[in-house]
Amino acid sequence: MAAITKQTALENAKCIIIKVGSAVLTDENGLSFPVLESLVEQIAHLHKMGKKVCLVSSGAVAAGKKTLGTSYKIEGLAGKQGAAAIGQGKLMHEYEVLFQKHGILCAQILLTRDDLRSRERFLNAKNTFQQLLQWNVVPIVNENDTVVIHELKFGDNDALASLLCNIVEADLSVNLTSTKGVLAKNPLKYPNEQIEIMEQIENIQDLNLDELCGGKTSVGTGGMYSKLLSARRSAQLGVATFIIPGKEPNIILRALQGEKIGTWICPTDDPVSRRKYWLAYQSDAQGILTIDEGAYLALSEKGKSLLPAGITHVEGNFGAGSIVAVVYQNQKIAVGLSNYSASELRKIKGLSRLEVATALGNAHYPEVIHRDNLLLHAAI
Repeated sequence: MAAITKQTALENAKCIIIKVGSAVLTDENGLSFPVLESLVEQIAHLHKMGKKVCLVSSGAVAAGKKTLGTSYKIEGLAGKQGAAAIGQGKLMHEYEVLFQKHGILCAQILLTRDDLRSRERFLNAKNTFQQLLQWNVVPIVNENDTVVIHELKFGDNDALASLLCNIVEADLSVNLTSTKGVLAKNPLKYPNEQIEIMEQIENIQDLNLDELCGGKTSVGTGGMYSKLLSARRSAQLGVATFIIPGKEPNIILRALQGEKIGTWICPTDDPVSRRKYWLAYQSDAQGILTIDEGAYLALSEKGKSLLPAGITHVEGNFGAGSIVAVVYQNQKIAVGLSNYSASELRKIKGLSRLEVATALGNAHYPEVIHRDNLLLHAAI
């Protein structure tokens, strides 16, 4: 598959994911209405150009905090979820009023990754999005902050944007951020240097995100790590990502017209199937399988399935059909769907197929993870 140039990708993009975070949407007074208005105007312009747009929007918690004011103490997960419950309605009202000025309908969709774990629910969501886009409605998507069971984190909507690339079969992902783009070095390690913005990242798989971004970001800090992790996932699907400064005037339209802004992240020339992408990212890995060198070479160089003989260690307690990470020399090299439970794997790790049959009574599957259910270089 021949590499697609940036210009061609921009010109041919028919369905675009636009993700905007709280750092862009808010100011010291809460929601920034000039930013909201500019964002909606640009999306309306894209509609006139015949583009389909799906908007992933943060801002519910910030809008809720503003509505509640200083009289209410917002603490812990319940406090943030309460603020989100109040703010989500306000946020959607503002979007609805602004889109109506351009004769465009918008629809609120609240999701968590758990909603997409079932293949049936995933396909239902896919059909809903396709119908909305067919009607030229703008779906406005947010992490369902009022029901998510884990601590709210900046970066959840970045992950959601990468999953939506698969659901709506997007051609391009645009991530609006509070920075100019992706810095070539970690500014915390080089505080006295004038660090340049990377104009283009050819192969995001080669980037060491821990080194570049200082590792995963914690609650309330935001950062580039989650955006690049999302871009790495989207790239595997064959979708380019544009990371651009969200508060600049007409930034989306300028970027799509080819102006040198932000950081362009190229997609892979050999995208994975949509089913394999869903398998890899629809849920967190439930366990870890450590493999030996022979298994590593079979997976990475020959495209083989993972056999019991190549497994040296099993971590976690999971059932058959669970997503597991595959590790070689302390590095996660893949994720996949395990045909066996953790307890079964502890009995058969390192064994040949004949020995597996003896250990389990019968060998239901010759492989632990079939190659069709395995994604190498997974962005996890």
